[in-house]
Amino acid sequence: QVQLVESGGGLVQAGGSLRLSCSAAGRTFGTYVLGWFRQAPGKEREFVAAISWGGTSTSYDDSVKGRFTISRDNAKSTVYLQMNSLKPEDTAIYYCAARASVSLATNAADYHYWGQGTQVTVSA
Repeated sequence: QVQLVESGGGLVQAGGSLRLSCSAAGRTFGTYVLGWFRQAPGKEREFVAAISWGGTSTSYDDSVKGRFTISRDNAKSTVYLQMNSLKPEDTAIYYCAARASVSLATNAADYHYWGQGTQVTVSA
């Protein structure tokens, strides 16, 4: 069982940066694949990025490649999403998710635990 809590969202101008954090409670944090998803108003939840147990493998949606970086610190039971060069279309609620598996996944249905989300708003 993993409980996830996101933080770091806010309002930023286009071109700016934010770093999201997701803290986890649970003794087996290091054995979960972690992902970030986002959901804009009126749209379905979409994949943003994922990272493997040890942090050596990552996956990104094409829309954020080169701008966003996912990382994790297993000693702190925390996963991060560094977001640079933000665009208004990045505006959404961002969710942290955990998957009890060795393989990365981009489908939300493949993740077992979810945080409550943090709002990111990018103004033009």
